[in-house]
Amino acid sequence: MNKLLAKELKKMAAEDRAMRKRAAKTGIWQIEIDRKNTKELKKIISKHGWPTISMVGKRASFCAWLLAQHADHDKRFQKRALKLLKKIYSKNRKDIDPMNVAFLTDRILVGNGKKQIFGTQFYADKSGTLKPRPIKNRRGLDGRRKKYGIPPFKEYLRSIKKFTAKHSKCR
Repeated sequence: MNKLLAKELKKMAAEDRAMRKRAAKTGIWQIEIDRKNTKELKKIISKHGWPTISMVGKRASFCAWLLAQHADHDKRFQKRALKLLKKIYSKNRKDIDPMNVAFLTDRILVGNGKKQIFGTQFYADKSGTLKPRPIKNRRGLDGRRKKYGIPPFKEYLRSIKKFTAKHSKCR
């Protein structure tokens, strides 16, 4: 396992989360942090390939996915990252968390004005209530979610609302 690379990915993700936490309190978004992290992740992928679980551990692999998930400013890179995740997952299902594939798929679809297929993307309406972005084929939603290790939609929605209510008190 590449411990140095794992440490670097964890540090980048910590900076990402800290910026988002500050933005939730101040309303000031620091896009330069997203851009810097995306640039660094591209370098890492160029040199090492996608940071898989066997390469950097589960947590650091998740951190790499998180940085790609938050690279909304670079949709081409997000698509490239998803392609890499899918390719690795198809060869070795233990090296990529399947939820990462589902979440990034939805993020890309929503970012391109399309309906999501796993129901992972939400927005806050004018009253601050979380609402799911449009979902394609709601009838088959929980079946698709199950295949990727995601809890049923109603359960997920409850946990998201509980999390948001808890953390909105910090603002």
